[in-house]
Amino acid sequence: MSGEQKTWTGKAIVARDTLANKGWKIEDVTTREIKDDELLVELVASGVCHTDVMCGTGTGNPDLFYYPRVLGHEGSGYVKAVGSKVKVAKPGDAVLLSFDWCGECESCKNGLPSLCYESMPLNFGNKPAFESTNPEDPTVIAGKFFGQSSFSRYSVAKQNSVVNVTDLVESKEELQAFAPLGCGFQTGAGTVINVAKATEKDAIAILGLGGVGLSAIMAAKLSGCRTIIGIDRVGSRMETAKSLGATHVLDTSKLPTGLTVVQAVQNICEGAGPSITIDTTGAPVLVMAGIEMTRKGGKIIQVGSTPPEFQVELPAFLFMNSGKAYMGAIEGNSTSSEFIPKMIQWYREGKFPFDRFVKLMPAEDFERGIQEMHTGETVKPVITWT
Repeated sequence: MSGEQKTWTGKAIVARDTLANKGWKIEDVTTREIKDDELLVELVASGVCHTDVMCGTGTGNPDLFYYPRVLGHEGSGYVKAVGSKVKVAKPGDAVLLSFDWCGECESCKNGLPSLCYESMPLNFGNKPAFESTNPEDPTVIAGKFFGQSSFSRYSVAKQNSVVNVTDLVESKEELQAFAPLGCGFQTGAGTVINVAKATEKDAIAILGLGGVGLSAIMAAKLSGCRTIIGIDRVGSRMETAKSLGATHVLDTSKLPTGLTVVQAVQNICEGAGPSITIDTTGAPVLVMAGIEMTRKGGKIIQVGSTPPEFQVELPAFLFMNSGKAYMGAIEGNSTSSEFIPKMIQWYREGKFPFDRFVKLMPAEDFERGIQEMHTGETVKPVITWT
């Protein structure tokens, strides 16, 4: 291992119970020693994502919901130490954290690491990475969420989760603002560009205007889509969407009299509906509306996490005759080491101004960040560790 110090102690958000039960607390934890294919990263910032909240709120499925654990999967920081097999970075390098992938399965070998066949155990599995500093309760704490668990001052990160951005960032403050690139912004932009392969011929509807949805709006503008519809119920988010490239916005709480959201969207799109519909909400009623509103031959791409028990029911014969495709997407089908630099380049060119909806706050204020994310007051809360 490069670097003399073998373990590191610092603050982390430890989920010992569900968020609803007030089970998330800031604690001091100590990392375990890194393995040959791992890095020790000192975080400067961590993005807060709805997936963190979902996986730290649910119960019943031990593959997804277990405690104690450290969540977080969007992070930025500086490398403190590396294992003997690590080639992606060296101590002192600036890095962003993203999802883990095995590199050996058919998806990984064919350039689709986000669809890795081992992704569930790699990104959600219960793997120890921390230990409580309380000598009376030396609890082992899971910390390999998405291969890295970024809700901690120090993270034990798998090599495939790390993107080296040393030559792409200009300051620590900028590195903090870049923290969400590893998941939320990559998911929104990648879904439009890599999955939908949107062009100037497309009319696109984006359900939900959080960090993922607004990133999709910007990517749709980059792709030249002729019609870009943002759908939400928070006024400030819709105004932001218009400023980022949406040609139309719809407030689901204030639809024109007598119109459903399906009818309102189809009216904007020549009565036929969008050729691409992206749901970032996971809300069952909007998922079904998205499928219905899409034009014949169009694509409906499911990005938002639905309730685990929710099932989509489709009339198979009529759906076949519609020529539509309902599909899922993870991380925008992106390879992080390639797509993150692209987003940074677009940012430099003024085409992807994600910093306009990032809000930094101290890690101790994480509960406020989660609350503001749910109310819509803040689009993308990012907690800082230094």
